[in-house]
Amino acid sequence: MTIRTRLALQFAAILAVTLMVFSLVIYYFTYQSRQEFFTANLLARTRVVAHVYLDGTNRSDEASRASYRRYLRQFYRTLPEEEARVYNAANEVVFQEGEGRLDSIPLKMLAEVRAKRQVIIKDKDLRQTIGVLYHDAQRGDFVVVASSLDADSRRQLRSLRRRLLGGFLASLSIVGLGGWFFARQALRPMQRIVQEVDTITASDLHRRLSQADGQDEVSHLAQRFNSLLNRLETAFAGQKNFVRDASHELRTPLAALMGELEVALLQKRTPEEYRRTLSSTLDAARLLSNLTNGLLQIARASDDPSQITLGLVRLDELLLQAHEEMQRRQPTCRIDLAFHENGKAEQDTVFEVRGNEALLLAAILNVLENACKFSRDSKKPIMATLSSNEKRVMLEVLDYGLGMNEADRQQVFVPFFRAETVRNVPGHGIGLPLTAKIMGLHCGSVQVESQLNIGTRVILEWPIASQMRVKA
Repeated sequence: MTIRTRLALQFAAILAVTLMVFSLVIYYFTYQSRQEFFTANLLARTRVVAHVYLDGTNRSDEASRASYRRYLRQFYRTLPEEEARVYNAANEVVFQEGEGRLDSIPLKMLAEVRAKRQVIIKDKDLRQTIGVLYHDAQRGDFVVVASSLDADSRRQLRSLRRRLLGGFLASLSIVGLGGWFFARQALRPMQRIVQEVDTITASDLHRRLSQADGQDEVSHLAQRFNSLLNRLETAFAGQKNFVRDASHELRTPLAALMGELEVALLQKRTPEEYRRTLSSTLDAARLLSNLTNGLLQIARASDDPSQITLGLVRLDELLLQAHEEMQRRQPTCRIDLAFHENGKAEQDTVFEVRGNEALLLAAILNVLENACKFSRDSKKPIMATLSSNEKRVMLEVLDYGLGMNEADRQQVFVPFFRAETVRNVPGHGIGLPLTAKIMGLHCGSVQVESQLNIGTRVILEWPIASQMRVKA
């Protein structure tokens, strides 16, 4: 079932319930009003009957009384099927007028009338019977019983039911058709969005939806979808550039490896020459292995953060571990460590963050290794300072190496980018881009400050574990 049909049915159902309740309320109050009006009329008739009976029985001659009874017969015809009886103190009928359809009044009802002075009985077929106690100073108490059928109310209520039912069906039909039409009009922008989305493929992600200029829900949906297309376009472009750059970078060591092996197979060589060839190919293989590992780390850092295992990590312990690893990799590189605790947190949690230990270790190692590679000719040691406050933990790595100009500094997070001043230094240009991705996964940040021939400062910042929220 389409949304348009569902909306039309929902509107029709809401209106049906509303009209039904409204019709029942109207019918109920109309019924009660007519019942009360008819009861008042019938009650007035009982009083008239009592007065007429007493006046008629007090007439002196029989001719006058007969004439009076003929007048009463005409008078009683004013209400449909009206009957009236007057009972004396002995519960005997002393006066009766009407068509004689009224059953005998039970003594229980007469006793109830004498006790309550007035009793009203309503039947389901709109017939009412009223008993009233009437007191005469000379002749005592009488019970006057009047009964009549509310035929006018029956006709009016029947007509009202037909009109309410007709109005209900007509309104339901109009609202059903109108709801379907307006739902179609309201969902027309959605149909245009669906048509536009169907035309967008992987080759034209630059296209955007045209319904994103308004302030309604459909425009908000189009805006969110355009934002999604922006992210997809960026991701596709990044993937395309990554594959292109990775292919280019992998081609170089592979070409060197293949060239060395082909040259070695052209003619026989001495053992020393074979040893040099094997050593050269081993260096190329190691370069290829390091590049492959870096590419895998970038791919892992780009994965869904929800799939990465996170836990509490002590950055001071991780920095010591990274320092030991760097001493093994770069034994001639001197790295001094410093720790500053400026916060009011407990001693055990002052450098504690929430993250993945392996990824964080890779990020710190990348920064330290870059500092070592680009400051080999410097006589000053590299300074790594870990500090914290009440909200954040910061690692600052300062070297006095080659540095870079401002134009190169702005591109250090582009994969495979190498600054002009470090083209002769071995590397692939994936260390800082990988570090930036890892820091992004941990709600952190990385900043690079550098001056040519003076040095470079790299600052890593994380929120402390108590305030860190894992990026969704």
